[in-house]
Formats: sequence, structure tokens, C-alpha cells
Amino acid sequence: MTSPLSVVIVDDQNLVRHGIRSLLELADIRVVGEASDGAAAIDVIAATNPDVVLLDLRMPRYDGLWTLENLRLRELEVPVLVLTTFNDDTLVLEALRQGAQGYLLKDVTLERLKTAVHTLAAGGTLIAPSITDRLLRAIRSGPAPAGDTFPPADLTAREVEVLRLVAEGLNNREIAGALHLAEGTVKNHVSTILVKLGARDRTNAVLRALHEGLLR
Repeated sequence: MTSPLSVVIVDDQNLVRHGIRSLLELADIRVVGEASDGAAAIDVIAATNPDVVLLDLRMPRYDGLWTLENLRLRELEVPVLVLTTFNDDTLVLEALRQGAQGYLLKDVTLERLKTAVHTLAAGGTLIAPSITDRLLRAIRSGPAPAGDTFPPADLTAREVEVLRLVAEGLNNREIAGALHLAEGTVKNHVSTILVKLGARDRTNAVLRALHEGLLR
């Protein structure tokens, strides 16, 4: 039998953490640690090495963006799922730019939360088509942050197909099944997409493709 997936919950509200823990226990997902701010989160994540981190963005002192930045600085490579009220598109967009692999609303259902954790643990992302328009408007509402440039890309039709499925949160195996391709072929397409878009990871590739209007 395979071991249950493990997560760390980072949220400054005790009630929210307890509620999420209760949901995850019903879904046979193990909570290996909790933290109420980013500084504590870094220590807990380093000590427990979870499969996925569930991260609130708005926390006093060391918030979610601070946490994402310091995960990179400490080279703690763990998928991060942002849990938010989604009242600030710019904040969510910046979290994705900082390396988060996806996000959900805090009133998420058990099934959706379970699916999200499994998706990220398998190497997928969670940028669903239902929110791409909001992110695109957020990108167009102002200039990109300093140093965050988006080079022009020349993706093939097949690469765009693959990127659309990446944006839906599918991993390479699921994309291969959807497009009737070998998994190795999909992996090569994803690698080429990252190079063409100048992106550091799958999430960043989706953001850059949105910026260029490739996923409209």
C-alpha cells in the first residue's frame, strides 16, 4: 500500500487550520505540521518535508509572499497551494509569479481540496480555465514587476494544446492520455515550452502564455 500524502498547513487562524485538518483527515491525507506565519512555516517544512504546502497569503509579520520567497532561498522544493479568499487578483498573481503551483478558495469542498493536493503532489498545477480571464486582466492592468520580462514565443499548435492542459492542472501522464501521446513526448513538449517562454516552471509558463494571449 502507498503511504498517504503529507501536507503542512500555514494559516494564522487556528479555526481555519483545524477545519482544513479535519477535511484532510477525511480524505486520508496526513497533516504533518502547522504554522501560523512564514517564519515558523519554513522551519516546519524543512523538518517534515511534506508532499504539499497549503499556504495562506494574508498573515501578520511574515506573510505568504515572504514564505514563497524564502522557500526558494532555502531551496526547499515543495509544491505550494495557496488558499485564499481571492479578493485581490494582484496578490494571487504575484504569488504565482513567486512560485506557487496553484490556489483555491478557502470555502473549498473536500473533494476539490483532495484533488488539488493530489494534483500538486503529482507535479501538476492548479490554474483552472475559470480564473484565467481574471489573471489576464490583472496582468494587463499594469506593468509587470521589475525584472519580470516576457520574451516573445513561437509555440506550435501542439505545444499550445499541451500548455492549455498544463493550465488546467494536468500532469504529463494525464496530458499524454488526453492527447493520445507517449508520456515521454509530452515531457519533451513541456521542456520545449519552458525554453521558448523563458519560464522557470510550469506555473510561470502558464502566466507568460496568458500575458502573450496564447491561451485565450
